[in-house]
Amino acid sequence: MKDIFRTRRMWRPRGELKKRYDVVIVGGGSHGLATAYYLAKNHGITNVAVLEKSYIGSGAAGRNTTIIRSNYRTPEGAAFYQASVELYERLSRELDFNLFFSQLGHLTLAHSDRALITATERAEVNQLLGIDSRLVGLEEIAKLCPELDLSTEVTWPVLGALYHPPGGIIRHDAVVWGLARGADRRGVEIHPYTEVTGIDRADGRVTGVRTNRGEIACDTVV
Repeated sequence: MKDIFRTRRMWRPRGELKKRYDVVIVGGGSHGLATAYYLAKNHGITNVAVLEKSYIGSGAAGRNTTIIRSNYRTPEGAAFYQASVELYERLSRELDFNLFFSQLGHLTLAHSDRALITATERAEVNQLLGIDSRLVGLEEIAKLCPELDLSTEVTWPVLGALYHPPGGIIRHDAVVWGLARGADRRGVEIHPYTEVTGIDRADGRVTGVRTNRGEIACDTVV
């Protein structure tokens, strides 16, 4: 039992930057870390450095709604985000890290006749694509979320809603930490407090980056 407390849970602190990497990723948020993780996992590219000018997850990754859903209006958008929902459904297991993904359902409230029409269209598109989404009335909304004020005495009364049961929320910090740990375990280097100040080019190609800790040669910058 005592050995579990010795298990390395997060990413390793790194020392000096190497002189060269195959790929340098600028930004240690969810996009940058996911890119690093999947480069290593799916493509075997591990000579990768993630450079973050502040702490990991200090930018947009920690300042968003954290909503995961796929009930979008266009077939292209709905299919894209459905793949995202399915990815997050298995990502905690894949990373062996609890991302606190809670699929408690998502309600898009309609406050006008036009909004109801749009919600109906979205529901129809979703159902044609096999996505669980439907229009619901006030009675069901009250059961789903008793805290909502559904009276007509408010400025914008609720007329109905688009209900998407698989929708939910996730902990953005956990996503960042889980991806960082997963990338680190596959050989990626993560360097916080390393600011990229310039990108070097020659003959139309990227040759490296300049940072507050020195210059790095690389073939690709993301």
